[in-house]
Amino acid sequence: MSFDFTEVAVRDVSRHYGRRRALAGVSLTCRSGEVLGLLGPNGAGKSTLLSILATLLVPSTGQVYYGSHTAGQAGPALRARLGFLSHDLHLYPELTARENLEFFARLYGVEAVSERVTTALGRAGLTARSEDVVSGFSRGMRQRLALERALLHEPRLLLLDEPFTGLDDASVAALVARLHELRAADRIIVVVTHDLDVAERLLDKVAVLKDGRLVAFDDAHGRIREHYRAHVAVGDRCS
Repeated sequence: MSFDFTEVAVRDVSRHYGRRRALAGVSLTCRSGEVLGLLGPNGAGKSTLLSILATLLVPSTGQVYYGSHTAGQAGPALRARLGFLSHDLHLYPELTARENLEFFARLYGVEAVSERVTTALGRAGLTARSEDVVSGFSRGMRQRLALERALLHEPRLLLLDEPFTGLDDASVAALVARLHELRAADRIIVVVTHDLDVAERLLDKVAVLKDGRLVAFDDAHGRIREHYRAHVAVGDRCS
């Protein structure tokens, strides 16, 4: 079944682990062509919310709507429209860059695997290193390869958990430029980041979480530091 959507809406979502509350009554919306940043101190619930959006966790209460469907209603057709890049890049270090992408392309069931992989390697700037094993790659090279791995099946919703961690300035600039391209292609992008400088250059909307609650949700342009400083106590660390 073909499935697509142009909006993701989180409606009064909570998540509990026994007595511990990870999220409490979070509501927000992100649409095609927008980049939403999830900001907040350690333990704020950012990664939990990202995992719920990726259907890896089920909310304790509330719902996430992908267009007019919940994850349960859309089923596997929804997961085919999701791309997720976590702290674990899900690359096999003993395989070459091309072999990694070919493996995941077949796993995703994409057509014209060789052509799709060649294009992805070019977008990652790794054409010249396509036959080299990933274990010899820098962090930035692996991050670019992992992003293209998450995009092989052309997902509508791209979810990124701290994608800029450990990258040098050139790698950050390359990743930001790639995300701008994806936004122009009407993808929905949700990014967890602690880097406010990068966030200022990238985000359309900002959601600030603290102690599992959404304390700010607004347009981001020129106001990210304002929102963060206003709603997160001095001394808290963003992550």
